[in-house]
Amino acid sequence: MRSYAWRGRNNRGEQLSGVIDAEGMDAVAAQLSAGGVIPIDIKPAGSSLSAPRQDWWAAMRARPVGMVDLLVMTRQLYTLQKAGVPILRALAGLEASTAQPAMIGLLQDLRSSLDQGRELSTAMARHPQVFTPFYVAMVRVGEMTGRLTEVFERLGQHLEFEIDTRARIKQALRYPTMVVVAMAIALVVINIFVLPTFAAVFAGFKTELPLMTRLLLGFSAWMLKWWPGLLAAAAAAVLATRSWLATAVGRYRWGRLKLRLPIAGPIILKATLSRFARSFALASRSGVPISQAMTVVAQTVDNAFIGARIDQMRDGVERGESISRCATAAGVFTPIVLQMIAVGEETGELDNLMVEIAGMYERETDYAIKGLSAAIEPILLLLIGAMVLMLALGVFLPLWNLGQAAMGRG
Repeated sequence: MRSYAWRGRNNRGEQLSGVIDAEGMDAVAAQLSAGGVIPIDIKPAGSSLSAPRQDWWAAMRARPVGMVDLLVMTRQLYTLQKAGVPILRALAGLEASTAQPAMIGLLQDLRSSLDQGRELSTAMARHPQVFTPFYVAMVRVGEMTGRLTEVFERLGQHLEFEIDTRARIKQALRYPTMVVVAMAIALVVINIFVLPTFAAVFAGFKTELPLMTRLLLGFSAWMLKWWPGLLAAAAAAVLATRSWLATAVGRYRWGRLKLRLPIAGPIILKATLSRFARSFALASRSGVPISQAMTVVAQTVDNAFIGARIDQMRDGVERGESISRCATAAGVFTPIVLQMIAVGEETGELDNLMVEIAGMYERETDYAIKGLSAAIEPILLLLIGAMVLMLALGVFLPLWNLGQAAMGRG
């Protein structure tokens, strides 16, 4: 692919010019025509505009395409498709209306793929860091059934729910995270700067120090002596954890462990099941077969343990078992949800009841998130109180004993 300089006129007769990436002059003419521009002159202009540049610093600073950007693009594609704008012209319009380099490169690649005869879902599958397997599968179903506009509308609602849930969880965890970070920084500062100063003072007492003081001074001396090894061990632990999570076994065990956490576990479970129910309803309403829908939805729940249970449900459905029976065997749904699934399967209203289940889990998740900070704050207060008590006993108790001894001699 290379770049081409072009000149043309729009529908109002105004002369326009620019540079565009394409496989050839015919592809440039097709892109301009799709965008409502009549080409007058097209000539090569050098290498591709989207080719990697030598400015690595600018490349590192470039913001990647995030979930909010994907939501905006999905909403815009829905509006343009609803208005009857062809998909190639819609992508050209989105490219002209954005100033984000990563989004421009993405839209250019999508248009280039469409020019080469690929389907939109196939073009999106080339960017797994932006489009999830669920997103690609839904677009593919929309292309097969001719309901791409409806699919974009439902994908927009799905992304909006995902963004809202993540934002509320981050907001609830912001204060506890700041407190934990502040405690960690305080411990490091005390062990590096404060306790060594007190150690020099206590060394002149010529007497046995209290146990807590000896423990604090010993920990401070050990930390000052072995801090390179501690940093190396921390870095090795982070790398080992990331490598472990990259394996299927690691993701499965971590997903199960998250659900067993004391406070956050129930919230994660409810949010994950809400995502499953809404995604399943969306896929089923769009005409995706049940077994295929479960395969795709298992990749969207963002929890390998729940995903394995959904795959187990899919295997049971493929063997001819009912969805309610498979959901019971999965062991992750509450009795009331199992009852709603059974009723929906009997009445043929499973899609609507899945939406109701998603709404119920969303409300429970919302209530739990609102009380998350209130549940964590007492634990943080206990930790802070314990740390202050240890420092007070270790640092001030020898000073107190020294003062008492001085008053006695007086």
